[in-house]
Amino acid sequence: MKGLILAGGAGTRLRPITYTSAKQLVPVANTPILFYGLQSMVDAGITDIGIIVGDTAAEVMTAVGDGARWGARVTYIPQDAPLGLAHCVLIAREFLGADDFVMYLGDNLLEQDLNTFVAAFTGQSERPAAQILLKAVPDPQRFGVAELDASGHVVRLVEKPAEPPSDLALVGVYLFDPTIHEAVRAIEPSARGELEITDAIQWLVENGRRVQSQLLTGWWIDTGKLTPLLEANRLLLERISPRLEGTIDDASSIDGRVVLERGARVVRSQIRGPVVIGAGSAIVDSYIGPHTAVGNNCTIEHSEIEHSVLLEGVRVSGVPRLQDSLLGREAVVTRTHAKPSALRLMVGDHSQIDVE
Repeated sequence: MKGLILAGGAGTRLRPITYTSAKQLVPVANTPILFYGLQSMVDAGITDIGIIVGDTAAEVMTAVGDGARWGARVTYIPQDAPLGLAHCVLIAREFLGADDFVMYLGDNLLEQDLNTFVAAFTGQSERPAAQILLKAVPDPQRFGVAELDASGHVVRLVEKPAEPPSDLALVGVYLFDPTIHEAVRAIEPSARGELEITDAIQWLVENGRRVQSQLLTGWWIDTGKLTPLLEANRLLLERISPRLEGTIDDASSIDGRVVLERGARVVRSQIRGPVVIGAGSAIVDSYIGPHTAVGNNCTIEHSEIEHSVLLEGVRVSGVPRLQDSLLGREAVVTRTHAKPSALRLMVGDHSQIDVE
């Protein structure tokens, strides 16, 4: 069995962060989102993995390399434009060959590992053509939605319906046998000009192929927006094991589960976990509260930060309270006491700033 991870797309909902970084490489709990999917595939015994890449191909390839660090072999498959999930299957035909495969959206995070999902497919004497993972959601009109029969087999799929036939959304994980290649060649682009994977799976259903479903246990998060990304960071930080490899002076206190990487310093500060602080970062005269991930080589001085993600090289100085925030690489947030007092900003396109 092979793996296909989708890591193209522009990441417009996370701008301006994604102007300079692939959305799949934005870190949560100080680990790029894409790496969680790679590890999950390897843990399920899938080591021959293709990665669909787009405009951010160079960055993704530099970060992932040949996959050896996960014990995997990675093949990169360029996609000239984001033309739909089924288009990704179409252009990956040579890599996938006649093998079964798991397709995984690179900006999704799941609490459940892939082992159960894969085992439910491979353990059958007569395998289905496809197996999809579903999750009940309160807003199914935002997703591809499945309608099931009494046996749990899929009878209909609809992409972002105005009137959903159920509340069961397709999670960004799919398992296919080679029949899917016939399906993606048979369908036409949707109204938005994309080859929809829901249309390809619907083609399987209409042509007598069995499509079965499995309900997801645990959480599922599409990290493409700020709020769910911060929620994913919170959930993953809840699972960390304490590890203190940096230095902590006698005037500082560490409470709860905290990871302090080698070379990080805590000086006259309070850290209340779960928190991850990256290598080479300095926390001075500050408070870092729960559910915060501080990247490598950051400097936090005379500030309070909680429930936030700070990427590499961020500097925060003199900020009395920063929360629910995502700061990009090398960002600088400072407070001046010069008079007259004023708010001074240099803000990139598509930024969001809340001022109290």
